Amino acid sequence: MSPNSRRSVSLVACLITLPLSLLFVGYMTKSSTPAEVHITTSTGTLYGTQIIPGSNVPEPVVLIIAGSGLTDRNGNNPLAGQNNSLKLLAEGLADHGIASIRYDKRGIGESAAAGLEEADLRFDTYVEDAGLWIQQLQADSRFSSITVIGHSEGSLIGMLATPKTGADAFVSIAGIAQTASQVLRDQLRPSLPDALWQQNEQILAALEQGNIVTSVPPELNALYRSSIQPYLISWFRYTPAQEIRHLTVPVLIVQGTTDIQVSVSEAQALKMAKPDAELRIIEGMNHVLKAVSLDPEQQNASYSDPTLPVVPELVEEINQFIHTSEMRRESNQSLHRNVPN
Repeated sequence: MSPNSRRSVSLVACLITLPLSLLFVGYMTKSSTPAEVHITTSTGTLYGTQIIPGSNVPEPVVLIIAGSGLTDRNGNNPLAGQNNSLKLLAEGLADHGIASIRYDKRGIGESAAAGLEEADLRFDTYVEDAGLWIQQLQADSRFSSITVIGHSEGSLIGMLATPKTGADAFVSIAGIAQTASQVLRDQLRPSLPDALWQQNEQILAALEQGNIVTSVPPELNALYRSSIQPYLISWFRYTPAQEIRHLTVPVLIVQGTTDIQVSVSEAQALKMAKPDAELRIIEGMNHVLKAVSLDPEQQNASYSDPTLPVVPELVEEINQFIHTSEMRRESNQSLHRNVPN
């Protein structure tokens, strides 16, 4: 995939009583070793970073799936800046005894060589790739459970990969509930003149029906060029609020109140679709998981400031969710083993 092609995809996408933490003090560790890992696919090799906390017993592991466009394994995007949000999240979880893998999606970072031509790329390709990482983790006896964490667009990818692979739990961070096409509508409506808006609506409606559009106005070509339309069609057919209902594993939905890209209402809609999911609204957390107000200057600066830590509450909520899920699963398995035949 060429840099211009990836940029085109990016343009479309950018758009607890006693504290439970005390129950998990035995998991705390300061010894963790990052290592480079990879998986081989039929169309190239994907690369990532694995962190294994120091432990002599199997421990939980998470697969962290980055957001849209050019965002890499660390949560950085060359069009926005370096914030290291996902790297900091992985390191924070390691301090709680939780291992992780975060990776560069195909066409991004070290996985650039595995990028497909834009016309050949499908949203399901990303889901299949996530599935391969999950399978690699499932084959590793060092891990007691696998939780998939998807951030932003990665939420839908993880939501789809989790039931396909039998992962043990799922966490959505800043994930949308409606279709990507509807989000695109909402973002474009204020900026397009009426005539161009009508053309935009016709194009979106056609793509939602799975139809290629042969005539695209020059002003909209960057969004709907012919080579990107198959990808958009494959993406638009998924409604996260519907897909999350298919999950039978524990689910945690997390959303920040100062996220200027994804609103709290999206998380609430996911919760409404999946009533047994846990919902955590984190006050003052923005899209790159930092404690930032709604002030535009602070928001912009946070996207390129790796010295800002991720909100500690985010790490703690995920830590509690994963360890509680493990305890419940082990209890259920023990009860099942003790049931007489």
